[in-house]
Amino acid sequence: MKLEPFVRVDETPFSASREEVLRMWGVPTRTCRNGIGLNELDYESIVFRFQDRGRLEEITMQAPVVNIGNVSVPFAALSSFVRATDPSVFERAGFLVSPVLGLAFDPAEPCWITALAAHCIDSWLAI
Repeated sequence: MKLEPFVRVDETPFSASREEVLRMWGVPTRTCRNGIGLNELDYESIVFRFQDRGRLEEITMQAPVVNIGNVSVPFAALSSFVRATDPSVFERAGFLVSPVLGLAFDPAEPCWITALAAHCIDSWLAI
């Protein structure tokens, strides 16, 4: 995963609409509305979550390594990296959430990382 916090994941910007993601990625393996009311486009190794009005909220993908700027962090070292890098890090529902890096992940679920749009941090704080 190449993460530019709050801006893009790999080549997909957080400004992308549902229609743009469909053009870029094609027909998803599965679509659904998840338990927190977001609409998912699931491509198995990557999931895009949108609000009803179409704003991209989260991108979750399998990522054994996260590249942030010039730093490459293996998933096994991500918890310690996030805690050392972000003094505002917090835990919610088993996830470690970094407001500085714009990501959330469950350390017990290897390689699944969720990149967050900037406006999502308050929702995670409210959990």
